[in-house]
Amino acid sequence: MSENLSSDTSSATDGSGQQVWFITGSSRGLGRALTAAALDAGDLVVATARRPEAVIEVFGADRDRLLPLALDVTDPEAARGAVEAAVEHFGRIDVLVNNAGYANVSPIETSDDADFRAQFETNFWGVYNVTKAALPALRRQGSGTVVQISSIGGRVGGSPGIASYQAAKFAVDGFSRVLATETAPFGVRVMVVEPSGFATDWAGSSMTVHDIPEAYDATVGEMNRRVRQNTAGAAGDPQRAAEIIVRTVHRADIPSHLPLGVNAATMALDHSRHRTAEATAWEKVSRSADFGEPYPVELP
Repeated sequence: MSENLSSDTSSATDGSGQQVWFITGSSRGLGRALTAAALDAGDLVVATARRPEAVIEVFGADRDRLLPLALDVTDPEAARGAVEAAVEHFGRIDVLVNNAGYANVSPIETSDDADFRAQFETNFWGVYNVTKAALPALRRQGSGTVVQISSIGGRVGGSPGIASYQAAKFAVDGFSRVLATETAPFGVRVMVVEPSGFATDWAGSSMTVHDIPEAYDATVGEMNRRVRQNTAGAAGDPQRAAEIIVRTVHRADIPSHLPLGVNAATMALDHSRHRTAEATAWEKVSRSADFGEPYPVELP
């Protein structure tokens, strides 16, 4: 599946270039593709899932290279236990991938509060729980890479119907920026991956579409029909995405944010240009809020 990666060397290796990956949500979708790509690169993988037997069905049970573990990321104690088991088995964790996540569809106005919170529990608090559990090990070993699987929606936002999911991804981004600053002195790196649509079951069996009132048909309903129920399928190849992530992590330098997919690249650049133009247009107004600055100033 993957080219030989021995020429791409990270600071977070055991000296031989072989790395130990800890991947959440590894039984399907991008998590499964990442597990395969890391194994193909010659690395070792701790593959966690709610049902580890699903991992074994796909990859077998070669404990020399693969350790399947049960993990509900919303359980902090379970996260600590899984990290401890990983370190006990392989001696270290070089790459932590927070991949587990899902989205359900409903307008904010009619969202079930419990469902909205449950999504946030997995999509944000799951990332928090697993990251926090792994930090002592990463700090002690003085190296490691944390890969947060976010979404291009976590940068640009505004996708009707998935407010909980996108709010959580924005939270993951803010959390990760602070994490990167706090852990850089320990040799820990952080990369936020921002995919656009990929051919996984994210919009399939993993997603529940709740009743969409007629008032929201032009926004939530249209987005659901045009994107999430598109029979042509998503453009993104999960295998390619996984291989790109593995190759990137094996480098000595990594980006803080990595959009993946044509739509992700286009949306990221368009968003940055728009935000820069807007900040520039309002710069004098923004500066005028401080003591000592000219005030009042004309609004643009």
